[in-house]
Amino acid sequence: MAGHRLTLLLVAVAAAFLAGASGRHASDSARFPLLRLAAPVSLADLARSDRQRMAFIASHGRRRTRETAAGSSSASSAAAAFAMPLTSGAYTGIGQYFVRFRVGTPAQPFLLVADTGSDLTWVKCRRPASANSSLSPADSGPGPGRAFRPEDSRTWAPISCASDTCTKSLPFSLATCPTPGSPCAYDYRYKDGSAARGTVGTESATIALSGREERKAKLKGLVLGCSSSYTGPSFEASDGVLSLGYSGISFASHAASRFGGRFSYCLVDHLSPRNATSYLTFGPNPAVSSPRASPSSCAAAAPRARQTPLLLDRRMRPFYDVSLKAISVAGEFLKIPRAVWDVEAGGGVILDSGTSLTVLAKPAYRAVVAALSKGLAGLPRVTMDPFEYCYNWTSPSGKDADVAVPKMAVHFAGAARLEPPGKSYVIDAAPGVKCIGLQEGPWPGISVIGNILQQEHLWEFDIKNRRLKFQRSRCTH
Repeated sequence: MAGHRLTLLLVAVAAAFLAGASGRHASDSARFPLLRLAAPVSLADLARSDRQRMAFIASHGRRRTRETAAGSSSASSAAAAFAMPLTSGAYTGIGQYFVRFRVGTPAQPFLLVADTGSDLTWVKCRRPASANSSLSPADSGPGPGRAFRPEDSRTWAPISCASDTCTKSLPFSLATCPTPGSPCAYDYRYKDGSAARGTVGTESATIALSGREERKAKLKGLVLGCSSSYTGPSFEASDGVLSLGYSGISFASHAASRFGGRFSYCLVDHLSPRNATSYLTFGPNPAVSSPRASPSSCAAAAPRARQTPLLLDRRMRPFYDVSLKAISVAGEFLKIPRAVWDVEAGGGVILDSGTSLTVLAKPAYRAVVAALSKGLAGLPRVTMDPFEYCYNWTSPSGKDADVAVPKMAVHFAGAARLEPPGKSYVIDAAPGVKCIGLQEGPWPGISVIGNILQQEHLWEFDIKNRRLKFQRSRCTH
């Protein structure tokens, strides 16, 4: 695998309200670069991380019972937009993307993991030395990197443990409440053992609007966790998490409710050079909203966007679930039980930018890899963990074998068809070696469309109208 690099994207979005919204122009927008920084990433580690996330999805994705629905969009700002910069975390050895985020007044800069499966935005927090701590000395506190100092921010406001926000809107809040004025404490745990612990407050984030002239503005009312303790490799390499999940407290839902009820992102090729640039946008994105995009847009020369319903099933929150109808390979629809795609029957499908390799429940996985491997039967098989089907793609002359990858299509409700490039599901695993880049998930269980299968497409999550739009794109600026 030396010399080959994998890039993943955990996209995230933001919670809060913009001060002075009535003064914005309809043409206002903000754009920040989505930069892919490449570094070697172990495929085995990648698959292991995906398996841990699948365990998290299985245990976490169906637990939302006391959470309020995400807010509806604000008509007064439906035409405005802003965006945030994302950077691949591959250079740190993890398969995630980081977002540059400025929070507090004055603004303090951070690098957060952008996570579609999270509903809490949190930062590593350095509390005053005089503050009492109930954390074990064995817990890992903020490392040598950046840490948020709430005492230095004029806009930080702790949330009381007796408040409705703490007791009704935060499923991960702790029940302990010594006094009504005590801060709301949380213990956000992941199935793989990662965790973040601290207290919750509200804050303001700084964004840059661009229109006729670029100017900064504040997103107020962000629900922000101040983590005094954390565990997990992803958190060692970042300053916290920016939540993109569908939740009443996530940054995604709140920002989208203020900016047209939608957000969008475009994933560059996971092997693209480190200077490849794209954007994560909140509000209408001309590249997907207009039939024709400008040459500099993310969707330059892209075909018309296709759309399918966003189900937003309460049982699946904070994940974004869709209605998948079928998968075809080489034009032939595969025999996969309908129950695999049905939440009611123990299945279901989500899009997750935090999972790298697409994971299919066992009946679907078996059907898909059987069809793909049939089309690749002329190539010599090789063994490479963690994949089941890998092939020597080098011809006797030393060049790549001239073998066409069977065309795979994912068919969604509404006749929307995702036709990913072959490199998104038969992936480069080592020099001269390609593997069917899919993973088998348990059945019953949820199937996950990972970020490699999403690459080179522009995706728009229209929360207000419950629609998912997507179209082919190079994603570069």
